[in-house]
This record gives sequence, structure tokens and C-alpha cells, in this order.
Amino acid sequence: MTTADLNAETRAIWDANAEVWDARMGDEGNSFVNILQWPVIRPLLNVGDGSPTRPQRIIDIACGNGLFSRRLAALGAQVTALDFSEELLKLARARGGANIDYRMIDVTDERALLNLGTGVFDAALCNMALFDIADIQPLFRALPKLLRSPDPTSGKPGGVFVFSLMHPAFNNSSTVRMAEEFDDEGGNKVTYSVKVSRYMTPYHAHGLALLKQPKPQIYFERPLQYYLKLGFENGFVLDGFEERAFPPEKPASAPLSWGGQFSEIPPVLVARMRLISSPPPGTPAHI
Repeated sequence: MTTADLNAETRAIWDANAEVWDARMGDEGNSFVNILQWPVIRPLLNVGDGSPTRPQRIIDIACGNGLFSRRLAALGAQVTALDFSEELLKLARARGGANIDYRMIDVTDERALLNLGTGVFDAALCNMALFDIADIQPLFRALPKLLRSPDPTSGKPGGVFVFSLMHPAFNNSSTVRMAEEFDDEGGNKVTYSVKVSRYMTPYHAHGLALLKQPKPQIYFERPLQYYLKLGFENGFVLDGFEERAFPPEKPASAPLSWGGQFSEIPPVLVARMRLISSPPPGTPAHI
């Protein structure tokens, strides 16, 4: 299949899954959102902390049902929320929220992104969605133009791009969560681990993120270096990074679901890339 075919299939899948995802995420989110993602994303964006440099205008990329858009707007940000699923956007708008401008934009379309304006955003967020996008190169090329450039005269820093991912090394479509029981002097013990069979080479695979969602979604699996190289090639540096695991006391919903028994293995990472320059002419936009 071509990238365009995969992109069209992905859009149809998210339209079909929209109601189930909206019902499951709502305004409250789930444990991944509230334990692993939001507590790191908020400070990395400097939203609502009283900082004079906190971002006022934020792009929420692949906003889904608007859960994070509403949280950011409630903290004082003016949010432009993008998604290419018409059904998800309908549900997001139905949930309301002030200071949010929802737009149906396919982020694989660089021209559509650039129509949002040049240098008008302080920050961009893409929460748990880069691996749902068939081609992320147009987005990384557009972001340096959308975000505020650094100002050496005033010392004002450049805009930031914060993104979260299912950890590419420990939580991809090839990984298998395992429990092994063994005897030792104190009796039976159980160890929990993850078996990984693919990581370095990008690939795509279908899978279910939520049980009983109508259609399996497509995961576009890429190693961490793929994301970082795209950022570096387009004028960003990495200036914030956390790998996120559940605390030992957090129970799992099922014996091998992500939870406290995997407290040494992070299923999520969150990164912040800061714009320090425009990409030099002729910089390749591929890995």
C-alpha cells in the first residue's frame, strides 16, 4: 500500500472508532493520561504555572476528542486543535470548551499546516499520536515555520514541540508482556518482563488499543532515533525528556496489563524539542 492509501485507511479507522474512544476518554482520561502523560506534559509546556514565558498559543496535533485541548484551554492557553477525523472533531466540539479552535486538518498535508500562519504559535503538542500518522515528515518540516522563532536580541527562546509516544523500545506492536514464576529460598516468586522482537526498522501493523473498538488501528512503528533526527534536521534540540512507568503500588486491570508490576519498564516516553534555528537550505527531510 502507498502512504496515501495507509493515510486514507487510518482516517476511516478513526472515524469508525470515534464514539468508543470518546466514551472511554471523556473529560477524565485514563490511567495512561493521568499518571504517565499529563503530569509531565503540563510542566514541559509551562502552562498554568505563572511563568511569564508560558505559551499563550498552542497547537494540539491529532487532538482526538479534545481532552488535552480542554485541559490546556482551562489553564489559560488559546488552543488550535487539529484532527483529520470528522467524527472525532464532532464529538470534541460537542464537549464544549472556551478558547479552542477546532480544525479538520490532515497533518500529512504540509501546505494545509502552513496555512495556519507563520511564527504565531508558542508551542505544539502531539499526545500519543505520532505513531498513528502514516508520514510525519511534513509535520516536522512545517513546525519550524508555525512556531515562534528564537529572538537573539531579546533572548526570548524559540517555540517548543512536546510529544508523547508509546515507548518505541518497550511498547511497540512486536512486544510481548510476560510473567515468569520461579522458586527461591523464600518460596514462589513472579517476575514481569517484556520481550521485544522488532525495533530498529520502521514498519506498520494493525492492533487494538482499546478492547471492543470497532476497527483495529494502524501503528506506524519507528525507533526513537527516527523522531529525534527529524527534529534535529529541522532546527530543534531536545531539551526535555522523561520515560514514564507506573508506580509499584498502581494495580493493573489484568495480570499482564500495564501497571505497577511493570514499574521498571516504561510504556510511555514524553519529549520536548525546542526550536533554536531554521533548518539550513538543502537539509534533507528523510532518514
